[in-house]
Amino acid sequence: MSACLLQISDPHFGTEQPEVLRALERFAEALAPQVVVMSGDITQRATRVQFAAARAFVDRLAAPAKLVVPGNHDIPLFQLAARCFSPYGRYMEAFGDDLEPAFESEDWLVVTVNTTRWYRHSDGVVSPAQVERVAARLAAASPSQLRVVVTHQPVMVTREEDLSNRLHGRERAVARWSEAGVDLILGGHIHLPYVRSLHDAFSGCKRTAFAVQAGTAVSHRVRAGFANSVNVVRLAMAGDARACRVERWDYAAAGKAFECAKIFPLSLASGTAPP
Repeated sequence: MSACLLQISDPHFGTEQPEVLRALERFAEALAPQVVVMSGDITQRATRVQFAAARAFVDRLAAPAKLVVPGNHDIPLFQLAARCFSPYGRYMEAFGDDLEPAFESEDWLVVTVNTTRWYRHSDGVVSPAQVERVAARLAAASPSQLRVVVTHQPVMVTREEDLSNRLHGRERAVARWSEAGVDLILGGHIHLPYVRSLHDAFSGCKRTAFAVQAGTAVSHRVRAGFANSVNVVRLAMAGDARACRVERWDYAAAGKAFECAKIFPLSLASGTAPP
């Protein structure tokens, strides 16, 4: 089986469906991904009980690397003292102090970005400093690596009603990260799965790159008629030709299992970023 990454987004522990959760665990065990990425909204209300359930789930996943990034739901909403003075306290109790973990191997460079802010309810922001930090990591990647950036809020959307959910600072981020060699930007937040070309949507994106959005993995909070779903990214490098394949796997209640619903074969830019 080809090297792969499993993207799990917006599980919203506290609203998870047990049958779907068990099916996802079986799917992950059979898939045996090199890296698991959880792109935010790990919990519904950032309680210790919900974080403990999420951590137990992550611990059950057999993968060499597991990257978790917070979403807006992972900051306490109604407990104002915790939100103002220790917004990530409970998150860090469960997943450690690093809010922007990364993974690097011969095949992968995966860099996460904490786009949440305690003073914002749901909007996400990427700061100029974060943009430059990620760009430096991308620029140092080897030609053989698939270069992936992970945010919670999306850099682009497909529906007019989701325009307000776009990441603040996205124009600068997409321009700099594409200049530095990004291939994929993974996101969540809006519970809608899709793959779209960034080079067609952003005038500042001078390099072939794609936005890869995930639905909600296990929560009952599905939207727009989509089932619970996760994404699988597979490498498809062949000599100097760089490519990957994004697969959307939907939960099918009839079989109580995740099934491949759509495949996106993506041709990528050359392994050398523009000067």
